Amino acid sequence: MSLDLPCPGDCPVGRAVPCPSLLDAPVGYVRRLAAVDGEVDETKRNLLKLAAVAGVLGVGAGAVAGGALQYVQPPVVGIGSYPRTQLFDVDGAPLTLDRVQGTAAKDYADAEYSDATSDLFLFNYPLRNEPNFLLNLYPSVTKASNVPYAIGDNGSIVAFSAICQHLGCPAPAISYYPPNTCSRKFSTRSFPTLSFYIHCSCHGSTYDVTNGAANLTGPAVLPLPQVVLDTDANGNIYATGMTPGSPPVNGHLNTLQGDYGVGTSSQLAKESPVILCSNFPS
Repeated sequence: MSLDLPCPGDCPVGRAVPCPSLLDAPVGYVRRLAAVDGEVDETKRNLLKLAAVAGVLGVGAGAVAGGALQYVQPPVVGIGSYPRTQLFDVDGAPLTLDRVQGTAAKDYADAEYSDATSDLFLFNYPLRNEPNFLLNLYPSVTKASNVPYAIGDNGSIVAFSAICQHLGCPAPAISYYPPNTCSRKFSTRSFPTLSFYIHCSCHGSTYDVTNGAANLTGPAVLPLPQVVLDTDANGNIYATGMTPGSPPVNGHLNTLQGDYGVGTSSQLAKESPVILCSNFPS
């Protein structure tokens, strides 16, 4: 492309390069031009150098700042998979089927984990801040057998999260209510007058312990996560994971993230429940 423009008599490049040849240069072509009288404007050159250095430093500082920001946010704490965790009783002894259900049918009513007591037995799994109820649903009164994902001679020993799925109230605000603790009963497929359940005194959510802790009353809309239990040849009880249909524990993006893992052992603790029979939703 050629631009036919007049060249002033005092054009700085007029003495070295004719203006027409300069303007005939292709677009993008750079020529090095000498300053008038062979002198270079050092002030302008230094300013350009400073601007270039500042730009490089700015890019470098931005990269450093960007790299530092990723360390300002704490890393997500958690574990990669569900451990096989042996449960230990409140006295430190290994928790066994015999301790939970009694050695014979006649002992069920006197077993440590029976419906004759309202004490809560809690263990943490799979993380240290995720408590769970351990329940035996086949003592003297309830007689709930073959419960999904249960263990024991009658398929009655289960474990559910002890954190309410509504707003995260933990035990003992959410508690197991043994048979006839409150007058409120529910009609279910297995129990026309179900009188034992997990109930939260914070806002009234109720869960069916005979059916995967499904919701009996709101405001919670998700069931309690259920722990998968297992035993070895000696009857020792282990927690090995969560049931396939279990939602995440309330307050956790998933049940494996939000704290450090409990490891290979978890000891039960006994707590007194908070019982409130006046806040069942109508």
